[in-house]
Amino acid sequence: MSNPDQLHVYAADFETQILAFIDQHRVMLLAALEGLTEEEAHRRLVPSKTTLLGLLKHAIFVERVWFQEARTGMSRADLGIGDSPDESFDLEDSDTIESVAREYLETCQASREAVAGVSASTVWCGNRRGPLTVQWIQLHVLRELAQHCGHAEILREQILAAGLEG
Repeated sequence: MSNPDQLHVYAADFETQILAFIDQHRVMLLAALEGLTEEEAHRRLVPSKTTLLGLLKHAIFVERVWFQEARTGMSRADLGIGDSPDESFDLEDSDTIESVAREYLETCQASREAVAGVSASTVWCGNRRGPLTVQWIQLHVLRELAQHCGHAEILREQILAAGLEG
């Protein structure tokens, strides 16, 4: 939050602060792909399905589960996502940095619209866990994004280091 444009956030209410923190992490996660090749973005460096592009695809899943499913009760199939978090890391042959980034940006915008003007104490009932406040959902999404930004930083560092060795 060192950006002078963000200084108003320091003394703001919870809703302003949480939205700013979530957006900051959205930007950081997307930035992890900057300057990488398609091969690098798809590269698996750990035994799990986790890749840089897969992390962004998983973030789409997270956004849709918490800001669409939880709010509307729509099925995950109707939201265009898999049934489980594990499936959300799967990459299709057609997935590119550009295509997944575009979908991510669109999904994030839909998430912003879903919470615009909504109080943190509002309860959404559409998630499988049952009724949850918007505050809980926003904190959970921030936790997810922060965790995955950390994963992305490490994967990016490994990819860039491998490029320097080559």
